[in-house]
Amino acid sequence: MRDEFRADLQIVSQLLVDMAEAIRAAMRQATRALLTADRQAAETVIQRDAEIDELYRHVEERVCDLLARQAPVASDLRAMITALHVAADLERMGDLADHVAKTALRRHPSPAVPAELRAIFTEMAAVADRMAEKIGTVLAKPDADLAAELDRDDDAMDDLHKSLFAVLLGDDWPYGVETAIDGTLLGRFYERFADHAVNAGEHVVYLITGETSPSAG
Repeated sequence: MRDEFRADLQIVSQLLVDMAEAIRAAMRQATRALLTADRQAAETVIQRDAEIDELYRHVEERVCDLLARQAPVASDLRAMITALHVAADLERMGDLADHVAKTALRRHPSPAVPAELRAIFTEMAAVADRMAEKIGTVLAKPDADLAAELDRDDDAMDDLHKSLFAVLLGDDWPYGVETAIDGTLLGRFYERFADHAVNAGEHVVYLITGETSPSAG
């Protein structure tokens, strides 16, 4: 029975790794669509969002089945709770990549991001990619120190978010309200992507240490 539980738990862990890899690829493609008006990349992200949702459902189903059949306690129960929380954060990160892609598609054939914002969004995308990579790494091989680094990465994203608003609200902004609204929403998508990555990292720290961060949720 114990070996069966461990095998099932490993399947759940692999599903989470698969989700992390999928959301990283999705945000990469969504960013390419955003900055280069790549319609195919945007459509691919939108189509594959359903695959991320399906992985999420598989995690939920397997965890619920394990809870019902095995009634885990202590660290095993903690692993189940962590899997549910992390899967929810990853699913939301996939949704945010989908939002970026849809914004790019809505503005096609023009780029959704004007020249004045390209550098900021390029940097935001780099931070998002780094955070998604770390999530995949700590899910494949739990590491509390690496997971904790996500908080510092999020600080970098927050700084970029502030820089974005400085440009959008500047007196010399030349593109009008509609483009400013797009920029605001896009900035929010990347910023929330980072927030969910931090949440996922905090849940991994909880899995390893049994300690809950005050900001976890």
